Amino acid sequence: MQSLMGTGVALVTPFKKDFSVDTEALTRIVNYVIEGGVEYLVVLGTTAETATLSSAEKEMVIETIKEANKGRVPLVLGVGSNNTQHVLEELKTRDFTGFTAILSVSPYYNKPTQEGIYQHFKAIAEVSPLPIIVYNVPGRTSSNMLPSTVIRLANDFKNIIGVKEAAGDIVQAMKLIQNKPEGFLVISGDDMITLPMVLAGGAGVISVIGEGFPKEFSEMVRLGLNRKVDEAYKLHYKLADSIDMIFEQGNPAGIKEVFMHLGISENTVRLPLVNVDENLSSRIQNFIKKLN
Repeated sequence: MQSLMGTGVALVTPFKKDFSVDTEALTRIVNYVIEGGVEYLVVLGTTAETATLSSAEKEMVIETIKEANKGRVPLVLGVGSNNTQHVLEELKTRDFTGFTAILSVSPYYNKPTQEGIYQHFKAIAEVSPLPIIVYNVPGRTSSNMLPSTVIRLANDFKNIIGVKEAAGDIVQAMKLIQNKPEGFLVISGDDMITLPMVLAGGAGVISVIGEGFPKEFSEMVRLGLNRKVDEAYKLHYKLADSIDMIFEQGNPAGIKEVFMHLGISENTVRLPLVNVDENLSSRIQNFIKKLN
């Protein structure tokens, strides 16, 4: 799926100081990242604090992003749960107009076996009206979807078109790239190893830092895809410190701090998340000054 090559960004949900959804700031963010050169947007992922949004707020976020995007870039919708039945019901009832694919996380908290993970995604593949990117993020799910499971799914279901691989393990990523069927997308879910993954044959990234610095990060990925290794690594090392910083005290508290210093939105997060401390905030501010 060529339209999902390059840089996708996992959009935050900006909140006002009173914790309500800030649709004006969300519109600004959409314009900022598209004008910065990103290839597609991911809606209602982990970075959107989706776990803390009501059903009405989720609909508001979707409509705001669709309206702001105006069809300029593809949209991918996060549809995942540790309750397989819940995902199936959403896939059968939701209106997916305007979306290119769904991103679905491996079940968290329950800790299924590899066979359980396979059966979960098999059930999803059999009802999904859209192509599916499966999402492996062991740090959040407490289970690692092994390359053998991903490749089995990729071979068995043509509508499973890619994996967002966020185990932080370049060897595991390379096994996926080595054994995947032709056309299957291995997408980095870790900003720090995005470039090595792309150079090894990956399709790009679903990024958090790419939202804060879309121009530099999406250019780095394009250079990597075009095999311009030295120029790509120059940008990687220019941004590397900021990647560490935005995850140091949790996501999306870090990236929201970036947006606050850029003057795009408030840094408000909802409990159980809290803002970054003053020390990190000033380091992020200094990084932005230096970069610009």
